[in-house]
Amino acid sequence: MRPLIVICSVVAIAGCAGVQREAPKEAPATAAPPAAALPNLTIAKVFRSNNVRKGCPPQGNAKPDSVKALNILKNRVEPPADGDLDPAVTLEAMLQPGDDEDRWDESKAGELIGFVHDVKVGGIETTNCKATNPADRDTHIELVIDPAHAGPSQRIVVEVTPRWRDRMSAQNLDWSTETLKHEIKGHWVRIRGWLFFDQEHVDQAENTNPGNDKNWRASVWELHPISGIEVMAAPPQ
Repeated sequence: MRPLIVICSVVAIAGCAGVQREAPKEAPATAAPPAAALPNLTIAKVFRSNNVRKGCPPQGNAKPDSVKALNILKNRVEPPADGDLDPAVTLEAMLQPGDDEDRWDESKAGELIGFVHDVKVGGIETTNCKATNPADRDTHIELVIDPAHAGPSQRIVVEVTPRWRDRMSAQNLDWSTETLKHEIKGHWVRIRGWLFFDQEHVDQAENTNPGNDKNWRASVWELHPISGIEVMAAPPQ
């Protein structure tokens, strides 16, 4: 059975010693948003009212109920277990063309093997209460099927969240954007995380807005948040 919190890298990232440590203590509870704001609360392992980071609750500081619901999914802190994994989720399957809104299930998780095209700091978003410090923003990792197929509409995005960065830091693992860029960009990796359909980008992905010359991704399906990163010693066979 794989570790549920982190998959220690073949090329160790910032001192991964395989030792599980207690996660940081959670902040005091905050009131849950109105039930109408939470269409995804029926999904297991999603909402914790005390999942507060630096005063930012799981729904972030979004105003629309629909965005609050997205943020709650992004800010999941429960790690997916082996039983949560959908074995049909592969990078090849996520890259398949066609309207893919109903292709996967956000209550499930996946593991993707791919080549890291880029690692960058995410935007200033309501999910992180509009934080501007890179340490308090998501990390975007762009996966491609191989280095020869890395065009803007051939990429799948997976994301590290600040909550998971904190969790890894408690285990002496550095998941900062800067370190991940240095350690995994240009390498083959195996990534584990929760499935997430990023509705806010449907007009910027090839599968949901085909032919748009401004598309910068193949699909808005992501692994978000990421709970495990493994650097592979060689490309998959």
